[in-house]
Amino acid sequence: MDKQQLSKDILKLVGGEENIDQVTHCMTRLRFNLNDNQKADKATLKNTPGVMGVMENGGQFQVIIGNDVPIVYNALVGNMSKSPNADNATSSASTGEKKKRNPISALFDFISGMFTPILPAITGAGMIKGIVAILVALGWLSDTSSTYIILSAIGDGAFYFLPIILAISAARKLGSNMYIAAALAAGIMHPTITALLADGHNSSFMGITVIAATYSSTVIPIVLAVWIASYVEKAVDRVIHASLKLLIVPTVTLLIMVPLTLMTVGPLGTVLGNGLSGGISWLFDNMSIFASILIGGTMSLLIITGMHYALLPIVVGSMTTLGYDFIIPLMFAANLAQGGAAFGVGLRSRNSKTKSLAYSTGLTAIMGITEPAMYGINMKFKKPFIAALSGGAIAGAFMGIFNVKSYVITGLAGLPSIAAFVSPAISTLIYALVGGLIAIVAAAIITYILGFQEESASEPVAAPAAEPATPAAATTSAAVTEEAKAQDEQVFSPITGEVKPLSEVPDPAFSEEIMGKGFAIQPSEGRVVSPINGTVFSLSKSGHAIGLVSDTGAEMLIHIGIDTVKLKGQFFSPKVQAGAKVAVGDVLMEFDREQIEKAGYTTITPVIITNMHQYESIESAGRTTIKEKDLLFTAKA
Repeated sequence: MDKQQLSKDILKLVGGEENIDQVTHCMTRLRFNLNDNQKADKATLKNTPGVMGVMENGGQFQVIIGNDVPIVYNALVGNMSKSPNADNATSSASTGEKKKRNPISALFDFISGMFTPILPAITGAGMIKGIVAILVALGWLSDTSSTYIILSAIGDGAFYFLPIILAISAARKLGSNMYIAAALAAGIMHPTITALLADGHNSSFMGITVIAATYSSTVIPIVLAVWIASYVEKAVDRVIHASLKLLIVPTVTLLIMVPLTLMTVGPLGTVLGNGLSGGISWLFDNMSIFASILIGGTMSLLIITGMHYALLPIVVGSMTTLGYDFIIPLMFAANLAQGGAAFGVGLRSRNSKTKSLAYSTGLTAIMGITEPAMYGINMKFKKPFIAALSGGAIAGAFMGIFNVKSYVITGLAGLPSIAAFVSPAISTLIYALVGGLIAIVAAAIITYILGFQEESASEPVAAPAAEPATPAAATTSAAVTEEAKAQDEQVFSPITGEVKPLSEVPDPAFSEEIMGKGFAIQPSEGRVVSPINGTVFSLSKSGHAIGLVSDTGAEMLIHIGIDTVKLKGQFFSPKVQAGAKVAVGDVLMEFDREQIEKAGYTTITPVIITNMHQYESIESAGRTTIKEKDLLFTAKA
């Protein structure tokens, strides 16, 4: 890949040099502070060969490149008439973020950060509800038995107490006390309060009317309450002496916020939530086909931009107020269409490696994990992505005509979530399956008809070996990446801590596996050791990220924290240099975990394989807590 040409393309597509206030880079991405983000051509950038993704975070425009980012950065700066002041990039970026922060972007970021951590809870509960529905529908379980009651309680628990779960997650995102937020949610959901308001008659508190409302399974009331509570808590914290904070801050916050929520915030949130659910229901009742085509055809675009998180409150609200949802079936159609488009690439391609990658990623897409097919195949060849959008729209039309609904939230919208469509009317399940089949077939046929431009069948289609950040690593990296035959790679833990799925990392480049696959670790100690035998491929100047290449060719990234590049090396102490040979357990880095967190940054650390095109899958070692040098996962060739 021509890095000079790539840098010129990026410079043009971000709006030209005159639109760049500051630009720096971390281990994987170019970080721009643009004078006007609207002048950047995001759509073209995302489809530019060499660009893995584009995202906006807090007003900062980020172009994801991968291991080649230092080379692209240097070429980019070389193409500019004046060099950006890298030393001032952090402070300038910080200022720019505060000055240019887009309210809509901030809202999507908040919703994403709030819902992503709780998805496992509501997904697990939703799957249990789906399984119970199947067992009842098949006659294998009586809906009057104690087993049914217990299983139903397990499935309903996370949804009934959703305000408490959301309160914790929202407070964590807002930087306020999670347990005060949980106490606030528990206060408005207390059985006494529920009974007081259950008859539909208004009550009073100190002479002020308390409007009757039900808060179980709701979203908007508690989110609004926790948002306001975060300001109350911080305001009280500023004026109270340190010796009294523990006693006064939570007391005052709860005394203000619980009554305020019951009297104003809660009823307002309930009205908004019911309005959104009612609006969606009206739209599908009166313009079902149009709405289904629109959402089914654009869902993948919403997922790419992160805007799909804005639909989650609507989905949850519809599910809890109406008992069903129209949006999940369209997510199901859109995901299966991405898989169908990838299958179409496999059918038409004459390149054996492209065929293999297309079929494997297509299969994962119809199972609900679309990123490999979307980014690795469909968007790469462009026309298949258009075919996938078309397939989603066609299947969406079918879903709209036959009024397909989802009755539970099951997380990944793929074949494993088919239980979501089980209802007393078996026709809903049948129509959902037919709609999914239409999405796959339509996208595959359109892909085959449209065709696409691919490399010669005699040439490899895998991404070229990443160029090293330093001359010292050049010979080792090139030799290993280009010549070594891929084989299973055992990856040992570089850090002691708690193992997390990448989906819990608050950065789409990692959580959506754009950069690669692996796991994250929430550190309990401030030290990083080598997870493999190999070579230090690159080491960021700020010390927050380490690139490694194993002796058998696995390229890895260890990224300590999120946005910690802004610390400019503070609290990080590298123990190796780029080009150094390392063995499992050799110390690579020490960092001050507590100081990094006090500075406002999470220390969750993704450990990923970046050249996943050489591997079939990632196999977890099954640990939830881990020590240095314990087996973390195996990359299966």
